[in-house]
Amino acid sequence: MYTASNQVALVVFLSHIGSFVPADAAIVGLTDRIFCAMGSKPLTSDQSTFVIDLHQVGMMLRHATPRSLCLLDEFGKGTLTEDGIGLLGGAIDHFANYVHPPKVFVCTHLTEIFSETFLPKSGKIKLYTMSILRPDETQDTVDDIIFLYRLVPGHALMSYGVPQEVVERATYILDTIQYDKPISRFLDQKILAKDQQYKVTISLLFRTLPAKDAAAKLIAFDTCKGDLNQFFQEVFPEEF
Repeated sequence: MYTASNQVALVVFLSHIGSFVPADAAIVGLTDRIFCAMGSKPLTSDQSTFVIDLHQVGMMLRHATPRSLCLLDEFGKGTLTEDGIGLLGGAIDHFANYVHPPKVFVCTHLTEIFSETFLPKSGKIKLYTMSILRPDETQDTVDDIIFLYRLVPGHALMSYGVPQEVVERATYILDTIQYDKPISRFLDQKILAKDQQYKVTISLLFRTLPAKDAAAKLIAFDTCKGDLNQFFQEVFPEEF
């Protein structure tokens, strides 16, 4: 699967070798180098994807010219969110301060970077996003969203595709880690109902069998391969 940045690099490369490009018409400026930080990792590499990305971005920061094409895809996502935002914002700020900057194409899900404190106000920075269609503007679930695969001016306010309860749980875990607090168990209505069922089962088990026999059956039961229905039939024959 090719991302938008992959397609940009391929179109530029194809145009420079005299090949056709997948477009009705295209104006492609003369390009001397194509720099990529795409989050890819060779199978034989003993370095992490983040370290490889740092090396690739360092190369483009040092050697890119006004005729270069620089592609950054999800740069900064291999480390802490705050560090990733800082690294990406610093790289963009570096290019924006060029008198004649290279052509830089950045793709990111770090929507926090669109705050004025991270990106400089510059006419050299243009924001684009992939358009979506939401039948109900109050719904953010992925089931209600139609992706139009069309690049339009602006930027996304959030990412889509992960259930809201997962996002809320992730936010809670990050906050508790940041303030060095113990992480409590995740509980929702289904888990609470299951817990209650287990409590009732254990209570019945210890009322039906002597404590020693009940404990032995529980320890002997294989939770991975055991038949739970058969276990209940043996413990509560009168209930089945």
